[in-house]
Amino acid sequence: MSAEAAAIVREFFTRRFPDTVIEDGDDIFALGLATSLFTMELVRFVERTFGFEVPDREMHMDNFRSIDAMSLLVARMKATTPAG
Repeated sequence: MSAEAAAIVREFFTRRFPDTVIEDGDDIFALGLATSLFTMELVRFVERTFGFEVPDREMHMDNFRSIDAMSLLVARMKATTPAG
């Protein structure tokens, strides 16, 4: 898991939800934080920030459920995406 990616995603959540403590393993869907609109915002944030497009095969809730899940997605995509 990428500690750097987790820190960046954590900062995004801190700015977006300043009054909510979110641990890296917390399920943002179960916490009621992830509306459909926010989920699309989150996908775009990950794509823009980390420089890759999330492929259809990776576009499922489990990859965006927590900070841990998103940092694993970033690490996996960085490992399979050619540098450019």
